[in-house]
Amino acid sequence: MATIGSVENPARIAIIGAGPAGFYAAGHLLRQKSMIVTVDLFDKLPVPYGLVRSGVAPDHQKIKNVTRVYAKTAAQDGFRFFGNVEYGADIHLQDLKRHYHQVYFSTGAQVDRRLNVPGEDLDRSYSATDFVAWYNGHPDYRHLEFDLSRRCVAVVGVGNVAVDVCRILCRTIDELRKTDIADYALEALAESKVREVYMLGRRGPAQAAFTHPEAKELGQLPGADIAVPEAEAQLDPVSEAWMSANGDRLTTKKVEIVQSFARQSGEGKPRLLTLRFLVSPEILHDDGSGGVGSLTLRRNVLVEQGSRLSPQPTDITEELPAEVVFRSVGYRGVALPGLPFREDWAVIPSDQGRVSGDGVTCGVYVGGWIKRGPTGVIGTNKPDAQETVRCMLEDLAAGHSFNPESTTPESVNHLLQRRCECVLSWEDWVELDHLEIAAGEAQGRPRVKFISTESMLKALGR
Repeated sequence: MATIGSVENPARIAIIGAGPAGFYAAGHLLRQKSMIVTVDLFDKLPVPYGLVRSGVAPDHQKIKNVTRVYAKTAAQDGFRFFGNVEYGADIHLQDLKRHYHQVYFSTGAQVDRRLNVPGEDLDRSYSATDFVAWYNGHPDYRHLEFDLSRRCVAVVGVGNVAVDVCRILCRTIDELRKTDIADYALEALAESKVREVYMLGRRGPAQAAFTHPEAKELGQLPGADIAVPEAEAQLDPVSEAWMSANGDRLTTKKVEIVQSFARQSGEGKPRLLTLRFLVSPEILHDDGSGGVGSLTLRRNVLVEQGSRLSPQPTDITEELPAEVVFRSVGYRGVALPGLPFREDWAVIPSDQGRVSGDGVTCGVYVGGWIKRGPTGVIGTNKPDAQETVRCMLEDLAAGHSFNPESTTPESVNHLLQRRCECVLSWEDWVELDHLEIAAGEAQGRPRVKFISTESMLKALGR
């Protein structure tokens, strides 16, 4: 048998998950010069790009331009895409071992964390993750419904997803019409009765996960005034000391922006967005008909715990008259069949991307959120993938890989033909992409998305 990575025996790599972590790994693998590598990229959705397509807010189109980089990767020799193929259902680890030398998993963190408070399962208590996927036209979430007929909404969390949800709820319908938001979401938001939105953070403004550009944008919404209680905008002594020791220019700028909101007076815009700090939801109250009627908030103080400032509850509570709640307090990875999993961290355990644990000896790797947890931005996945790919190449050079039965590209095609009803290729995506953009141009929008596998197949003439 010829050496793995030679012209006669190219290193065959399968990547599970076609989001940023998957594409960055594919790019690193295909650009390196040490050996010949081919990459097959699989995704359970019919189309690529993961959270760039279904997670980035529709009013942040510039962020989505990163897909141009991914398209260049897909144009390289040795790349193939298989959409509408689900790991654990259509293909399994044993299948991949028979056809590839290595497998890289980049399946992300697919579910949201819960608040774990009484009343969380009432009607009108929603996952922000689900809401984002819904308004972005994710095929698995298009059937969901969100009650936007209430006046007051609470968004629990101060990360980028919470900021996105607040911004979308506060955008005017004319603003949203210029985006690639799903048509059904556009219709629902046009009928929205939401007039007050509260974003709730359990720590102070210095510890908020949003960035200063995101904060600044919240203060520039044409259809919503912004407010912050003055006492909550000010830094407590513990935060001031922490800022002196650990703060940076960007954090200082963020705090200054939040404090400027506390000094503003409203302009009489249709909606009001209020940022709250040092409060935690303690109870979601039933309105008597099974839906959220209000929240009990408990006031927090910050205390030092090592290098971190942690919120500690006080005896002070208040009631917030919100009738809709979106929780946005983080994500969790999901265990994958045949792979070890750390429930406490909700990740697949690894050493620099090499999967470690019972039953795994070599050939299995991870990248992205399922490797490191839900931290960082899109670009964070690039060095993360590079670290894993370096280990993959080292292992291939050392002969540490699977011993596949057949590595011909056709053998994988035959397998998928037997297992899957309809597999979409990169060429299929390119055609769908052109159709979406053309439909968008006719309406003055970036694109009009296909929101179901059925509509995609119909457009492709299948």
